[in-house]
Amino acid sequence: MLVPDPKVVRTLLTRYASLKIAQAERERAETARELDDVSYTLCVMMGTTSVNDAIARADALLVAPGPTADVAKDPDGDNGLSLAV
Repeated sequence: MLVPDPKVVRTLLTRYASLKIAQAERERAETARELDDVSYTLCVMMGTTSVNDAIARADALLVAPGPTADVAKDPDGDNGLSLAV
């Protein structure tokens, strides 16, 4: 299974939150379309059909230990993967 880039996920979550706030302050068709687009993208990236589920999975992804923890354990940086193409 492919794991989304945490930086991209964090950017989408930030954009989603900003759009939700903007829409709550003043409803606009353009903001609603952008919110729909970001919601859809989050759902696709996180493999869900509900934006609430996508946000929960995105949050879990961002708090999970990343691959940098494995590199710290292996000082040679050899993670067992072949460099051959």
